Amino acid sequence: MRPDCTELHRLFVDDVPLMDMRAPVEFAKGAFPGVVNLPLMTDDERHKVGTCFKQQGQAAAIALGHQLVNGAVKQQRLEAWAAFAKAHPDGYLYCFRGGLRSQIVQGWLKEAGIHYPKVVGGYKAMRTLLLETTQQAVAQCDFVLLGGLTGTGKTDVLLELDNVLDLEGHANHRGSSFGKRATAQPAQIDFENALAIDVLKKRQRGIEQFVLEDEGRIVGSCAVPLELYKGMQQYRLVWLEDSFDNRVQRILRDYVTHLCGEFVALHGEEAGPQLFAERMRQSMANIHKRLGGERFQRLYGLLEQALDEQLRSGDVGLHRGWIEGLLNEYYDPMYAYQREAKASRIEFAGDALEVREYLKARAEPRP
Repeated sequence: MRPDCTELHRLFVDDVPLMDMRAPVEFAKGAFPGVVNLPLMTDDERHKVGTCFKQQGQAAAIALGHQLVNGAVKQQRLEAWAAFAKAHPDGYLYCFRGGLRSQIVQGWLKEAGIHYPKVVGGYKAMRTLLLETTQQAVAQCDFVLLGGLTGTGKTDVLLELDNVLDLEGHANHRGSSFGKRATAQPAQIDFENALAIDVLKKRQRGIEQFVLEDEGRIVGSCAVPLELYKGMQQYRLVWLEDSFDNRVQRILRDYVTHLCGEFVALHGEEAGPQLFAERMRQSMANIHKRLGGERFQRLYGLLEQALDEQLRSGDVGLHRGWIEGLLNEYYDPMYAYQREAKASRIEFAGDALEVREYLKARAEPRP
């Protein structure tokens, strides 16, 4: 019989299967990648038990819980837990603190002939471990940022490195006004958890230097952990350069062709392109005030022409018009100002091949 788990880091490093007994509302606020939510109680049942606990105490609340989760309801949930346990004999279950809910589920499984261990300390202990993981990395590891003008392909370079922490990937957002993907972003806590697990796994492999894209505090709706963001205001910087034409082509690929493809894959050939067009209009509208009235109207008009042609014929060529305008009149002046402010921190600049080789060499252990 396996004992309850106290080596929490192993759960994440080894991708151990986990069964979360918390209510759906708790799970939605924050969870761990790949975890299955098989709650002891629904949100409504949990609310009733919580109210009873406040008004009448623990014994009455426990009695009400057993009354609510009984008979066919109990049997249905027990079968789901048993199926998970049989499918994942190396896994564990947990609730918020590894307390009463975990014990009840363990007891019911035991009555069914299944001994299934829990995570000691539950979700709270695992969450604390991950928060400490990020804090310790900031204090103990070396970080370098990758910067560059919009469209230089920073993500393309980063994904070829073994020591990258992909903030945009974990946030499911490309980090700009047009960076929202077709699928939703994770909850803030899920973003923090996934980032910390990435750090934990890489440090387990001996990586002690990390490369990050030079981001703002907010990536879409996800906030970079404060201690990491504070560090990013001081870390050394590598600057990626590319031609204007290459940048336009890359933005066209990522923000138009690929994004439209995401919408089509999710919503079908009919609705997908229309939903993509709505997203593009909204993205442009989001920077209306920053562009100013005349410039916004002009670029929005170019966007509308491009979308009309794309929806009519599938040709995306007209999108180059508003992309070039945004780069020349909005993004490049803004990034030029930022580069000037960060000039003293830039330790290397070059094209994709040069930057990639430099960052790989930088990460090699020094004799």
